[in-house]
Amino acid sequence: MHTVTANGAAIPALGFGTFRIPGADVLRIVPHALKAGFRHVDTAQIYGNEAEVGEAISGSGIVRGDIFLTTKVWVENYKHDAFIASVDESLTKLKTDYVDLLLLHWPNEAISLAEQIGALNAVKEAGKVRHIGVSNFTTALMAEAVALSSAPLVTNQIEYHPYLNQDAVIAAAHQAGLSITGYFAMADGKVFNEPVLRDIASRHGKSVAQVVLRWLVQQDGVIALSKTITEARLAENAAIFDFALSTEDMAAIHGLATSEGRIVSPDGLAPAWDKAA
Repeated sequence: MHTVTANGAAIPALGFGTFRIPGADVLRIVPHALKAGFRHVDTAQIYGNEAEVGEAISGSGIVRGDIFLTTKVWVENYKHDAFIASVDESLTKLKTDYVDLLLLHWPNEAISLAEQIGALNAVKEAGKVRHIGVSNFTTALMAEAVALSSAPLVTNQIEYHPYLNQDAVIAAAHQAGLSITGYFAMADGKVFNEPVLRDIASRHGKSVAQVVLRWLVQQDGVIALSKTITEARLAENAAIFDFALSTEDMAAIHGLATSEGRIVSPDGLAPAWDKAA
């Protein structure tokens, strides 16, 4: 598995995401994902499946140290003491004494960013997490977080797919030494009917999903999260490192972005997003 290095972290470039995957399906599919070669698993407190992720990993036969495990603290737990307690609860559910990466899940203006970053640093210093980062942060929030943190941040996990231009956030992340982790790569299924992507996939003898994931990981410092509950799709999604997209292919996919491309922008959580470049 290819890795992305960022501020001291080596992160597998392709991760298995568990958003909206019920516990029973997590127990079934995560072991298959690990068998298919995935070594990066992404969950979150709010997903409600940390316990099943932990059970699946601990029973997989794969050494814990070979798996890069990410979880995210929910916005209601950002006060310092609640933050620490929530991380301890996550570790118990995940059946591990550390996670490889802990993220702030969304911005929360009700609690100072200094307190949030302070708590992130505290759990890192305590050895409960190896690396820290943010999710759904704008360029301004990311810069503020970097300035406040005594430990380096290693990623900003954001919505990223062919219909959403994220050049500004990616450039700012790279300048600060952070990677970008892209979620919602398939744009909620929209990519599968896209003629441009279908044509590129046909020419490469690959699926549309493989082309989109390849487009993501072929960009400098970008990690892709894939998600499926279908076993047959797992091997397909993992098989993206045996081909390369041409410069023309990459440009054509970038060209699909529109000003209305954003899908995930929940009321009460979403910040004032950066304008597309």
